[in-house]
Amino acid sequence: MLVIVCYDVNTETRVGRRRLRRVAKVCESTGQRVQKSVFECQVNLMQLEELERRLLAEIDIEQDCLRLYRMPDTRGCEVREHGKFKATDFDGPLVL
Repeated sequence: MLVIVCYDVNTETRVGRRRLRRVAKVCESTGQRVQKSVFECQVNLMQLEELERRLLAEIDIEQDCLRLYRMPDTRGCEVREHGKFKATDFDGPLVL
């Protein structure tokens, strides 16, 4: 399943900036960055639960915001891209 992870981490303090880096590292280990604080992750249910658990361990729920969107299968999901970013096709060949 495709999961969109969005976060907003309060970076007014050094601790907040460190937290932001840790949240980004967790996301980078699972998906691809499509915006500064938005990632697309192709995961199964078990991987989604692990990702959510790891992210919740990093954020401060009093100061930060974390949103995970589960997208329907690819037949019901349409993504329109505009601009410079080129997404990785996880269903296509890995080597061209």
